[in-house]
Amino acid sequence: MDLSRFENGDFQRGRPAWVEALWLLVQALFVASWLPGSAHRVWLLRAFGARIGHGAVLKPHLRIKFPWRLTLGDHVWLGENLWIDNLALVEIGDHVCLSQGAYLCTGSHDWSSPNFNLIVLPIRIANRAWICARASLAPGTVVGEGAVIALGSVASGELLPWHIYAGAPAVMVRRR
Repeated sequence: MDLSRFENGDFQRGRPAWVEALWLLVQALFVASWLPGSAHRVWLLRAFGARIGHGAVLKPHLRIKFPWRLTLGDHVWLGENLWIDNLALVEIGDHVCLSQGAYLCTGSHDWSSPNFNLIVLPIRIANRAWICARASLAPGTVVGEGAVIALGSVASGELLPWHIYAGAPAVMVRRR
């Protein structure tokens, strides 16, 4: 790859640069901060375009790349130090728990391309799933209803409903 040839021209950020800059400031001061409570985080994310259902619990030190590309269902828990790196849409169903330090990544690069082209794919997490602490989801991952991605696992692809996945790469270990 030749990084001097990299171009990001096709990628659409979804909002003007000033909105993104304002979001980065607001996020640093109030969303990713140590301040306890969820209400202000929910309000701010909604103000920047996130769709958030009823009863969300959003812990301190939360990082969201683009709130306008985030949909949370009802009674979603987002743990401390969670990073949702959503260059593409991230859709999270009802009664989903994303634990401390989990990482959801919607963007990568084509290592086989001389231009190191950007690749963005959405992530979908169905109802009643649990992404455990320090687990990571790759671009394009679809987590089925009730699935569990175990502590520190690295998951990609389509994960079956009501199964438990563990490891790096994550493999199915048993039914839930």
